[in-house]
Amino acid sequence: MELRHLQHFVAVAEDQHFTRAAERLMVSQSGLSASIRALERELRAPLFVRTTRRVTLTEAGRALLAEAERILAQVRAAHEAVAAVQGVLRGTLALGTEQCIAGVHVARLLAAFRRRHPDVEIRLRQAGSGALAEEVAAGRLDLAFVYRTQDDTDQLRAEPLTSEPMTVLCHPHHRLAAAGAALTPADLGGEVFVDFHPDWGPRRTTDDAFAAAGVRRTVALEVNDVHSLLDLVDENLGVAVVPRHFRHKRPSLMALPLKGTGEAEYRTVALLPPETATSPAARALITLLGTEGLATSPDGPHPG
Repeated sequence: MELRHLQHFVAVAEDQHFTRAAERLMVSQSGLSASIRALERELRAPLFVRTTRRVTLTEAGRALLAEAERILAQVRAAHEAVAAVQGVLRGTLALGTEQCIAGVHVARLLAAFRRRHPDVEIRLRQAGSGALAEEVAAGRLDLAFVYRTQDDTDQLRAEPLTSEPMTVLCHPHHRLAAAGAALTPADLGGEVFVDFHPDWGPRRTTDDAFAAAGVRRTVALEVNDVHSLLDLVDENLGVAVVPRHFRHKRPSLMALPLKGTGEAEYRTVALLPPETATSPAARALITLLGTEGLATSPDGPHPG
């Protein structure tokens, strides 16, 4: 089995199209097809179901994809490790982050990293913590700044960033604002909620807190970005339970402490593969974060 066969297979799996994959790899479509056929012959199993519009993975193809991605990530890490020993950091830094993650100023950190390591290509992906954890485990990302969950696998290690309590945001004319007091999940039982997709860290934290308190809640307005959430609360369409630092993003909203949630806190981490599988670029980024004052306080200024 040749590495190029695995590279070709992963490209077709990602693009779900032979022509697009061939263009991205800068090889002929006939050469790409021959490469996939050779891999299928060696494995004695079809890897794709081909149609006129796209290709999809077979069960065997899905099983191979996870292993192929890990192998290619290890090969890339080997090349980068040799370059690092020679005193030059090269290759790619593939980073994932949740939007408005607490504990790190991502843009400032990446700018500082680029100044120090201009030969490293930076790739950034923004998504929910669950999806990002899966991508780090699969080797598609070098590391990710995420909310720490119980679902993180043993393949991953976590470097703590920060933790903070959750806060209730509501319109200043909302009935809860008049009291101006700390609230419990029971106090919010009948409210209309604005919240993120279930994959997001703040949503997971809130869901866990309400479940632990035995309070059922329904998210009527579900969004995938912070500013949409704030806009909906600002129009008095619902209330939101969010990490405390979100209160600085829309000072016009009323922020009320959430109590009675036990240990429920929004904890953020840098999620990495095992030490032996961590790329030199990821190590350099974490070192930079720890030495250059690029972390942020949950109560201090925060980007976006």
